[in-house]
Amino acid sequence: MRSEQEVNRAIERYSNTVRRLCMIHLKNEADTEDIFQTVFLKYVLSSVSFESEEHEKAWLIRVTINACKDLIRSFFRSHTVSLDEVMEQPALLPPDNREVLEAVLSLPKKYKDVVYLHYYEGYTAPQISRIIGKNVNTIYTLLTRSKQMLREKLGGDAYDSRNKGSVR
Repeated sequence: MRSEQEVNRAIERYSNTVRRLCMIHLKNEADTEDIFQTVFLKYVLSSVSFESEEHEKAWLIRVTINACKDLIRSFFRSHTVSLDEVMEQPALLPPDNREVLEAVLSLPKKYKDVVYLHYYEGYTAPQISRIIGKNVNTIYTLLTRSKQMLREKLGGDAYDSRNKGSVR
């Protein structure tokens, strides 16, 4: 079991990442909070010895994604929340990114994690490959296709030039 100081440091450092990943997958605040607590409870009880902060962060991301998938597949999750309801909730991302967030949320499921990890967390394709357990070439393909889909949704090159840095 981890010390209180270790747990508090991890929550302070990674809470935004865990919450954003949950919102991308679950699209509602209540389920996000449930998974957030589950992830950090697993962290507290875990005996995994982390090699570095990046290893710790990757472990938390993997546990978060798996917990979200488990909840989505569970029998007890019988409702869905529309994107409109998500957009009415206080944003976890800055308001100027609402259009981009809406576009990312509208991507097919297989692209969301890759886009989030690359553009919001700054991971490289090889790092994402290790985190989610897919071939690095698959990650490059998913990034390329998702970038094209986002360009189409956000208005192509004109959008890119007006909002440099939002979507690369």
